[in-house]
Amino acid sequence: MNARETCFAACFIFLGCNPAFSWDGTNSNTGSSVEIERGQLVRPGRTVEVYDSTEGYKEYDVDSIRRSGRTVEIEATDSATGESSTLEMDGD
Repeated sequence: MNARETCFAACFIFLGCNPAFSWDGTNSNTGSSVEIERGQLVRPGRTVEVYDSTEGYKEYDVDSIRRSGRTVEIEATDSATGESSTLEMDGD
C-alpha cells in the first residue's frame, strides 16, 4: 500500500467514525423533532438549549428526567412562555 492509498484509507476511517454531536428526540406536545447539543448538562433544575425543528432554538428549564424503556422523558418548562413540554429523547 503506497502513501496515497494509506492517506485515503485513514481519511475514510476518520470520516466514518464521527462521534454523536447531539441527542435526538421528539417534543410530545407538538410532534416536532428536537435536538440537545452535545456538552450540555441535562439535570433537574438546569436550563438547556434545545433545537426544535419547527421553532428553532429554545431554552427549557428541566423539571424531571425519567427513563422509560428505550427513551428518556424530560419534563421541562419553556423558559420564555412557561409552557410545560415532554421531550422524548433517544435512550441509547
